[in-house]
Amino acid sequence: MSTDTAAGTATATDTAVSSGIGGSPARPDGNGKVRGEFAYSSDLWHEDMLWGATLRSPHPYARIESIAIGEALKVPGVYAVLTHADVPGLNRYGLEHADQPVLAGDVVRYQGEPVAIVAADHPETARRAMDRIRVEYAVLEPVTDAECAARGEGPELHPGGNVVRHVPIRRGTVAEAAEVVVRGSYQVGMQDQAFLGPESGMAIPAEDGGIDLFVATQWLHVDQQQIVAALGLPVEKVRLTLGGVGGAFGGREDLSIQVHACLLALHTGKPVKMVYNREESFYGHVHRHPATLHYEHGADRDGRLRYVKAKLYLDGGAYASSTGAVVANAATLGVGPYEVPNVEIDCWGTYTNNPPCGAMRGFGAVQAGFAYESQMDRLAEACGLDPVEVRLRNAMREGAAMPTGQIVDSAAPVAELLGLIRDRPLPAERPEDTDLRTLPGGVSNTTHGEGVVRGVGYAVGIKNICFSEGFDDYSTARVRLEVLGGEPAATVQTAACEVGQGLVTVMAQIVRTELGIERVTMQPMDTTIGNAGSTSASRQTYVTGGAVRAACVAVRAELFRLAGAQFGHQDELTVSGGKLVSTQDGVLADLASVLGSGHIDETVEWRHRPTRELDPETGAGFAHVQYGFAAHRAVVDVDTELGLVKVVALDCAQDVGKALNPQAVLGQIHGGSAQGLGLAVMEEIQIEGGKIRNPSFTDYLIPTVLDMPPMRVDVLELADPHAPYGLRGVGEPPTISSTPAIVAAIRAATGQALTRVPVRPEHITET
Repeated sequence: MSTDTAAGTATATDTAVSSGIGGSPARPDGNGKVRGEFAYSSDLWHEDMLWGATLRSPHPYARIESIAIGEALKVPGVYAVLTHADVPGLNRYGLEHADQPVLAGDVVRYQGEPVAIVAADHPETARRAMDRIRVEYAVLEPVTDAECAARGEGPELHPGGNVVRHVPIRRGTVAEAAEVVVRGSYQVGMQDQAFLGPESGMAIPAEDGGIDLFVATQWLHVDQQQIVAALGLPVEKVRLTLGGVGGAFGGREDLSIQVHACLLALHTGKPVKMVYNREESFYGHVHRHPATLHYEHGADRDGRLRYVKAKLYLDGGAYASSTGAVVANAATLGVGPYEVPNVEIDCWGTYTNNPPCGAMRGFGAVQAGFAYESQMDRLAEACGLDPVEVRLRNAMREGAAMPTGQIVDSAAPVAELLGLIRDRPLPAERPEDTDLRTLPGGVSNTTHGEGVVRGVGYAVGIKNICFSEGFDDYSTARVRLEVLGGEPAATVQTAACEVGQGLVTVMAQIVRTELGIERVTMQPMDTTIGNAGSTSASRQTYVTGGAVRAACVAVRAELFRLAGAQFGHQDELTVSGGKLVSTQDGVLADLASVLGSGHIDETVEWRHRPTRELDPETGAGFAHVQYGFAAHRAVVDVDTELGLVKVVALDCAQDVGKALNPQAVLGQIHGGSAQGLGLAVMEEIQIEGGKIRNPSFTDYLIPTVLDMPPMRVDVLELADPHAPYGLRGVGEPPTISSTPAIVAAIRAATGQALTRVPVRPEHITET
């Protein structure tokens, strides 16, 4: 599938229009969202609800000497002021390690850490009360350098030291001598997920002494597990329902308001709503790990890689979150989509007193990708080769071995993807009388075209799909088939979180394809059904799609059993257009007549093929389920005098295995590329001494429609034999290759080394 699309649009060609697999039916949530009528979690309302607010530490690292709440309780309209002493269960939570307090009691480890929470009858009242809480701190010297933390320098922030995880990767023997050696050190700044819907939710106390929580999240069941531990309640008394989610990108995997809202609701006996403002959102969720990466590539004179050595340092911030898994991704994917016979990589994730970091689209592969692709450009220059050619000579292919020893046993079309973007026509050269608004900074009238230089850059990336390293990765789906209003209808229930990616659309497409019906209803996502895992790791279409498909197969088998009892033995039965069809006799009956007043209800727990833990000494092992590949070519105009960049074109080629919904696939590629563009030239949470300097969309910039160029996309559909429908996860690969492609283009235009992202004007203009 090949497309030419402007930013924000997606027009597929040569694709049959249908409501099943392979079509692009209208999203059921689309109209409401574009018309402003969709109910997000922040829109929740209850007649007698209270408002919650959070008091946060102003210091990156300090010992709490005392907390005085008396004056806050005197504020009229205040119902509760709670501290760590009011947490009835475990005052610790975390995705991989329970190392983060619900409310800090003895020490704060990052600026913005929650210390107390307030419930009041009005949000302004809650804020006034919060201002009257008196906390005495003994300020301590923060640990802010991840590389120093990995070496054991500075105070120990957690028992056991400041290394969250170290992953070594060893393959072959790294030779000290090669015909060509290139070395480089690179830095990746702290990027924010920048979802537009802030953290929000409502907790409602129940008559049975439990709690019902409606919340914007990415993983209902892991939230439930952590909430249960903190509240000291049995799991059946903590019920979660997904609220409308305004974007996620990894930033909602960790808890934010969940336990706090529940504590306040149980304490007051009233519903409690919490909504962060934008500044608080920057403090209230994890970010992408900033990284320092030291690489050495050795190659033959013809550019063929002999070895890669690397030391990678990822700053996990104050608490572990998902740092351990991010480190594993950065290490195992650290040489990129290339065949390298000898590898020596060490990757560390550390504790510091910077803001906590965790999941964000690309999950460790983004940081490594910027470094290894920058190295490939250096290698091309050293060998006198074209940047695409040096990649083609080392391109991974199906059957290749990863540095972990895992064999890539499905399509790995790295060379084909590179060829597609290389052969795309380049955009026309800028005419002399061009509209100045199309130039870098042109809308601000900063240039008349002097000093503007064009550059072209390429990059390709690799990303693991689904959870890895032996994690029990599965999803649960329930499908019910019955007759409603005289026609067959299916109801689907899962706990898989729809966070804007279009999962509800794809699940309905699967049901329509497997059961041959049109009418499909999605039940609310909640914890009344089994775990579906997180909406992350590009896994939901694979795993929950696989579960829905398996449930449909079970429903269909029971349907055929009923049909066999009614019509006798048949050769092979299928369903199509709401009818039961025999290969021998044609249409036998309407599904409605086979079902009658009955129904078929099946629940299935579905798993992909198992993975294994990495060897702790060598990093060897079958760690990943599947790999995704994408390549980008970027064309930029750079004002070399002002240091301003305009991305003129950003073409992409990606293998998706099977495009279950072609329009949604294009949307994911556009969205991932936009976030990669943001990291390349503008997005960074700026940290100084552990403190965030720019917690607002005034000072933290994200790409707008004016920043995104037209995108031309080639989508390959090379089926993975191990996956449902042959599909391959789509959402993350374009984020990995877009950033280094843009930076490579800026390098080509300016001649600057550009070893850090985002690229700032001073990096371009420095002499």
